[in-house]
Amino acid sequence: MYTKTLVVLLFCCVLQLSGCSDPPATSAPSSRPVKIFTVEGLGNQAVRNFPGRVQASRRANLSFRLPGVVEEILVREGEFVQQGQVLARLDDTDYRIAMEDRQATFDSAQNNYQRAKELINDGAISRMDYDRLEAEFRTAQAALNQAKADLDHTELRAPFDGNIGNREVENFEEVQAKQTIFQFQNLSQLDIQIDVPESLVRRVRPDARERMEAARAAGEEPKVVAIFDGHPDEAFPLLLKELATRADPQTQTFKTTLTMPKPETFQVLPGMTVNVRVDLSALLPSDSTKWVPVRAVQADSGLNPRVWKLDPDSMTVQSLAVKTGRMSGGLVEITEGLQGGEEIVSVGASYLSEGMQVTRMHQSEQAIPREDEPL
Repeated sequence: MYTKTLVVLLFCCVLQLSGCSDPPATSAPSSRPVKIFTVEGLGNQAVRNFPGRVQASRRANLSFRLPGVVEEILVREGEFVQQGQVLARLDDTDYRIAMEDRQATFDSAQNNYQRAKELINDGAISRMDYDRLEAEFRTAQAALNQAKADLDHTELRAPFDGNIGNREVENFEEVQAKQTIFQFQNLSQLDIQIDVPESLVRRVRPDARERMEAARAAGEEPKVVAIFDGHPDEAFPLLLKELATRADPQTQTFKTTLTMPKPETFQVLPGMTVNVRVDLSALLPSDSTKWVPVRAVQADSGLNPRVWKLDPDSMTVQSLAVKTGRMSGGLVEITEGLQGGEEIVSVGASYLSEGMQVTRMHQSEQAIPREDEPL
């Protein structure tokens, strides 16, 4: 009896001790980290801002056509010059001597040719000799013209009105033909270059340039404007000038060039940065086609395509039915179901369920299953 009682007491003590110990820690369900993609569209995302860089619309690298020693530089950096103005000269000694030599050869050939024309009529020389003297005359004439052109090219002249950007050489330096002497630019018209993502470029209207020009002619509010640092209240209308048809292999963006007249109230120089504000309605057609990352589209139990739409207020996701179309690279076309401006899950979508709470994932994070979920 005593032995049985002792066993029972020991058992109760064990139960009490185990009851006093802390319960096993259970991990409270946490929100799922996901990566968010904003669907392009003309809703609340109609206006986009792009960083741009200013260039002179008309610019050229000026060089001599001939090699030689720079004898004189006649302009300073930043100086305004007129078309035809002499900017620099080479030492023309050798070219002047060459021209004088060609001139003497030409004079002799010309005299011989003139006498031959008189003698051929009298039959005093053969037709063969006449043809030879005529060929020598024409060869000497061409050589003289080339020597005169070479001498003229020892002077470097401005091809149009503009400003000297950079000077690349100094006096008395020996330069090669086509070596850049000046970077030359006309600042009356400015170009602004921006990089546009592939998702927008594929949807740009073919007549976007014409539509922008027509809107300006009609006096409509500009859809694409430049805003410079220090002048946030001034917006300068831009026109589309060029759109590259080949993407940058590093950024997968397309270089787009916009143009505008030089501001009159402050100075803008090539190389400066500018913010370009674009109302996408000026460039994109008003259709319902959208492009999203392939990983954002999931299939439900009936194999119907769906995306997870984020409610930014509650940070929860809801399943949204869509219809898909073409694929291009890592993107898939959504023909129905998205209006534009929605935020959808692009990474981590396969781990979600209706109403699940999520957090925005940093770029360096990965969406992976939690330990309590199957892979």
